Amino acid sequence: MFGQASAFARSVAWLAAASLAAGCSKEAPPPQRPVPEVTVVTVRPQNIPYTPSFVAQTESSRQVNIVARVSGYLDKIAYQEGDVVKDGQVLFQLDPKPFKAQLEAARGELQSQQARFTTAQANLGRVKPLAQQNALSQSDLDRAQGEFDASKAAVYSAQAKVTEAELNLGYTTIRSPVNGLASRSQQRQGAYINAQSPDANLTYVAAIDPIWVNFSVSQNLAAKWREELAKKLLIEPKNQDYEIQIVLSDGTPYPFTGKINFADPSFSQDTGSFLVRAVLPNPKKDLRPGMFVTAHVKGALRPNAIVVPQLAVQQGSNGHLVYVVNQAGTAEVRPVVVGDYYGEKDIVILTGLSDGDQVVVEGVLKVIPGQPVKIVEPGAAGAAKAGAIAPKADAAKK
Repeated sequence: MFGQASAFARSVAWLAAASLAAGCSKEAPPPQRPVPEVTVVTVRPQNIPYTPSFVAQTESSRQVNIVARVSGYLDKIAYQEGDVVKDGQVLFQLDPKPFKAQLEAARGELQSQQARFTTAQANLGRVKPLAQQNALSQSDLDRAQGEFDASKAAVYSAQAKVTEAELNLGYTTIRSPVNGLASRSQQRQGAYINAQSPDANLTYVAAIDPIWVNFSVSQNLAAKWREELAKKLLIEPKNQDYEIQIVLSDGTPYPFTGKINFADPSFSQDTGSFLVRAVLPNPKKDLRPGMFVTAHVKGALRPNAIVVPQLAVQQGSNGHLVYVVNQAGTAEVRPVVVGDYYGEKDIVILTGLSDGDQVVVEGVLKVIPGQPVKIVEPGAAGAAKAGAIAPKADAAKK
């Protein structure tokens, strides 16, 4: 009897211990996930400038090849190669002595023909009244008239040879036709220059004030531009008076602006783009032909544009998207179509957003579509985290 009671007591104790162990092993429910903190920007349409940028290259506004027009020996190179030269400045001097001799010979021929003409004129003056009185035959008059006309024509021909000889002598002194930079000489002193061969190319002078800036506009961009103009998404400046601002390769803005003075009416078959040319002042000669620069075309306006920070735009499988906080404080996905960059940190949204939308900028990675979020001031979430970590750091130092 006593043994049975003892066994029963042990069984009860074992069940109680098992129940207690079972109660202790039951897991507590997980803590509720905190509402993510985000910062937002409220969308407000605004008028912003539309300033497309292009890779451009500078070009001389007037580059002239300096070519010898007469043949002869090169006596002198009269300019500093690579330096700035002025209009009318002597660049080369050919040996003038043969051309002076030709000029003297032409002048002698002219004097001879003038003397012949004087004699023929006097003879005609004597023959004509005698022929009128029938003292001389008509053939005598015709002969005298022929000699007069021939000598007169010979004088014109001799005068033309004198003029030609004077021109050839003048061509031995080769001057710059423009103000600009003179390139290196293609010939050296003492070389024989043949005006009928490629050796006649001596150098070139490139005018650089003003200077041209060339860039190409692609067919796709031109079509997009026309479409946005038709839809009033872009507004051109009055009289299409665009302004060109360039930036040098080191990022320095060029202090002078220019205007477009030419647009090629045809697209290039090789590149599918058309050439646009602008002219800019270059008084300090900072720009040289062949330099690569960035050209910003200013003057167009994008009305009622919606601009958001680039950080707010995400790339999804079906395109770009942003997170918008609705009036209930819940995040929702909004597909958008992006346009051009605006400044260094913003981007234009063409479609998908409207006035008053609250777009998530910071905390995007913590957002779950359809779940609530907490809007805080920019930097508040980071400050809260820093405050939570600081005591632990202080305790570690102790």
